[in-house]
Amino acid sequence: MDFRYWLGQALTSNEAWAETFTPVRPHPSLEISDGRFETAFEEFTERLKDNYPFFHPSYAGQMLKPPHPAAVVGYLTAMLVNPNNHALDGGPATAEMEREVVGQLATMFGYTEHLGHLTTSGTVANLEALFVARESHPGKGIAYSTEAHYTHGRMCGLLGVEGHTVPVDARGAMDLDALEELLRTGKIGTVVVTAGTTALGTVEPVHEVLALRERYGIRVHVDAAYGGFFRLLSGLDGPEGLPEAPWLAIAEADSIVIDPHKHGLQPYGCGAVLFKDPTVGRFYLHDSPYTYFTSEDLHLGEISLECSRAGAAAAALWLTFRVLPPTPDGLGRVLAAGRRAALRWAKLLEDSERFDLYQSPELDIVTYFPRTEPLSLSKIDETSARIMRVGMAAAKEPVFLSTLRVSERQFGLRHTGVDADADGARILRSVLMKPESEDHVDRLHERLEELSRG
Repeated sequence: MDFRYWLGQALTSNEAWAETFTPVRPHPSLEISDGRFETAFEEFTERLKDNYPFFHPSYAGQMLKPPHPAAVVGYLTAMLVNPNNHALDGGPATAEMEREVVGQLATMFGYTEHLGHLTTSGTVANLEALFVARESHPGKGIAYSTEAHYTHGRMCGLLGVEGHTVPVDARGAMDLDALEELLRTGKIGTVVVTAGTTALGTVEPVHEVLALRERYGIRVHVDAAYGGFFRLLSGLDGPEGLPEAPWLAIAEADSIVIDPHKHGLQPYGCGAVLFKDPTVGRFYLHDSPYTYFTSEDLHLGEISLECSRAGAAAAALWLTFRVLPPTPDGLGRVLAAGRRAALRWAKLLEDSERFDLYQSPELDIVTYFPRTEPLSLSKIDETSARIMRVGMAAAKEPVFLSTLRVSERQFGLRHTGVDADADGARILRSVLMKPESEDHVDRLHERLEELSRG
């Protein structure tokens, strides 16, 4: 698509729509001369250069990448109207778009009916899921693995619910024996299962946790903020295909969170929460006599803890899904490229004389560490930090990685023969969520080897 052309069409479309109303003279208090704006804009764009090149495959650090041009055009076009999706009165068109895209997300996960909406983040989406969990099982605690996102512990504190951490196994997934031991106490009302942990990309056994639901009367919430769109690769042939069992089981979970602003190609912030049982909307009931007045239909604000939300976020996702739908042949092709890149890099690391793969990637996160002399946790920690620092500061062809601190125990579960002279170590971690990584991963590995020799 011709990005510049469609950005111009965003302005043209808005102007044409505005001209259907009585002309309004712009108020002089809002007028700014081109010269004054030019000065401010030059300063603004210069300051924006103080960023890492998130668009480039040499940036293989955190879960960051630019949105798709279709999302930008959709966001800008709707932002010029500036609808608020809290109430149908504030954004009738974009509220309908939100319902449609949330329906597509629900279908992707296998929900036949649902209640849900977009949020400004996965954190808020998880807050809403845990809020409903608290209301559904008052007085009961919430369990999540030690590898779950820190937001769950934080939100439990905010909600006044007791949070319980469950140990993980040798691949960083919830230990089911430890979970069942906790469930036998009768303290737990909800279990959070993570479909793609933030640190390692581990997919926890959703299907096996669901098998415990009837026995212990628990709710199951799936935090798929990072990994959710990988549902599109489950059961596929080829190296990018993923085991079906945990992904198919998500259709039976009580609630799901996913972040379109990660693998859904959206700008920040765009999260989503879905509930399998639409009757949980009763927990949101409230009265706002000055808000809901033009429609008897359900307003999105009536099923959300947030009030004002950008309708532009729904518009951006809607337009993106029109051209790259959440199907294996649509958005799935984008994720498949990142998944293949991760597998390719894992093979290069396994064959390397200078690095070891920490854990085989399950999605598109690759974790690895330098083979140091001596081979000790303290030396691995020091060398990992140096490689990241030097790579970022390189004058020519910089690379941008991130580090992950792992405990002595977790390191020992995966690798023997390492001197445990510290309680843990930083290792290197890369997220290959840009499809361009598939064509760049060999050079990325070469640069890594060069940095290790330096």
